[in-house]
Amino acid sequence: MPLRLLSALLLAVATFSTGVYAQKSAPDAEGHAWWQHAVFYELYPRSFADSNNDGTGDIRGITAKLDYLKDLGVDAIWITPCFLSPQVDFGYDVSDYENIDPRYGTLADFDQLVAEGKKRGIRIILDFVVNHTSDQHPWFVDSRSSRTAPHRDWYVWRDGKGPGQPPNNWLSTFGHSAWQFDPKTRQYYYHFFYIQQPDLNWRNPAVEKAMLDVPRFWYQRGVAGFRLDAVDTLFEDPGLHDNPVLPGRNKYGDPNMENKYNTKLPQVHDVLRKLRTGADQYDAVLIGETWTKDIAELKQYYGDHSNELQMPMDFLFTEVNKLSAPEFRKQIAGVDEANGWPVFLFSNHDIRRQLNRYGDGQHDQQIAKLLAGLYLTLRGTPIMYYGEEIGMVNNDPKRKEDVQDPIGRTGWPKEIGRDGERTPMQWSADPNAGFTQGKPWLPVPPSYKDTNVASELKDPNSILNFYRRVLGLRHTNEALREGKYVALNSADANVLSYLRQYKNSAVLVALNMSGAPQKVAFDLTPQGFASATLRPLASAGGPSEAGSAATVELQPYGVYIAEVQAGAAAAAQPGQ
Repeated sequence: MPLRLLSALLLAVATFSTGVYAQKSAPDAEGHAWWQHAVFYELYPRSFADSNNDGTGDIRGITAKLDYLKDLGVDAIWITPCFLSPQVDFGYDVSDYENIDPRYGTLADFDQLVAEGKKRGIRIILDFVVNHTSDQHPWFVDSRSSRTAPHRDWYVWRDGKGPGQPPNNWLSTFGHSAWQFDPKTRQYYYHFFYIQQPDLNWRNPAVEKAMLDVPRFWYQRGVAGFRLDAVDTLFEDPGLHDNPVLPGRNKYGDPNMENKYNTKLPQVHDVLRKLRTGADQYDAVLIGETWTKDIAELKQYYGDHSNELQMPMDFLFTEVNKLSAPEFRKQIAGVDEANGWPVFLFSNHDIRRQLNRYGDGQHDQQIAKLLAGLYLTLRGTPIMYYGEEIGMVNNDPKRKEDVQDPIGRTGWPKEIGRDGERTPMQWSADPNAGFTQGKPWLPVPPSYKDTNVASELKDPNSILNFYRRVLGLRHTNEALREGKYVALNSADANVLSYLRQYKNSAVLVALNMSGAPQKVAFDLTPQGFASATLRPLASAGGPSEAGSAATVELQPYGVYIAEVQAGAAAAAQPGQ
């Protein structure tokens, strides 16, 4: 019996006997699904934990850290691609969607991760690369073998305009022409990303069927959902019209261009609805990599009847690259009114770490707590990025020869790549931050000796312990779990403040986004809390004892999370 067939048979037996299949979770009293109360944690498998000391993180390493994640307050782990891959784009070039790359382990290791996660109430989310495959995927190997190959139309092949001229002016998002000439069949194939990542032809029903089958394979192994990579790029204009050229040049030296004819075509939404139908059968969640220009465009990804993505990521939030109460207030209000469930994040494997963008070099620890106080208390689902909870920062390469990310090698020095935000997790003050006893695949910064999990667990005032405190509140406080978002003091240029209000309970959040102390007064009578008293639940640079809402003093970048209690009698209750 072939090994893959035997594996499938054993999986079927295990599923029948142990109930590995995802089970429908009943909504809560307010009709919220499991993912609406979950805290998601993105980790880069190469960089999270190395179990065999070869310098690269792996599945068993993740499993070994589940207790840490459970204690932190994580409910779901999003793992960036761990499928079989040549690793040209570190897993985003998939050569087999139904197998684990040996660098990370085996299918048995993955099944063990799912099982151990289930014991701890932690779900596993995988990264599904829907737009393209590796050029080493068997589909593409066959596709490029001849013009009459069975898989030829599974990819986008076209004749050039003339000798040495690609079919049109489309550019790869990673630099230069999006068309690669193949000398064997004398046609060009299309790649929105690297040359080694040919785009699938989603207009071919056979491609659609094959790709819709992929999630089912993993759902039946207990996977609870997918983050969908590059969903905007699934379709291209079949007429191959040239994109409009804009003034100036990009970091690769190419003309600036509007991707009018090769991104965000309406057929994308047809695919998302079909993926959602499959997800709903398994109580699974779909997270979208949805880069949108405004809230109206973001709203489209929820679907007309909430039948597309449950969690399209709001990257507009990440693009407020300064601590600005008015700007964050505007973004929160916009997504809160989008008639979908908000999703908030600050950084990920493609975006520089949050302290590199918001820190000032003087108050970084306090700013890290401020950011936690923001995205972990809003109505919606937060997606943390590994290391944010300890204040990790980028460790960017200083020389081109040190760059591993192909983007950096292509665009250096204007584009240095994404290595800096992907460095190993800093677990301890041991060599290589306790990540590995081998040579880590990316260098660990010297800051690991102070910025690491082991050290911060011992410090009650650390960033990590503040995260743990706020995440604990998020899971247990009724107003933070179920409450609506109510903006307060909307004219304040320095302090972002709001209520999370549920029935007769409320939590006030006040965030000083300035480097100067601030005094803030709150009149909560319109919200039904006359003569309100505030009892601190989590404070860093704010009051530590119960007091009146009439005046709240915040230190520079202070964060204050407090229970709202009506009436003077509440003032007698001690703070926490």
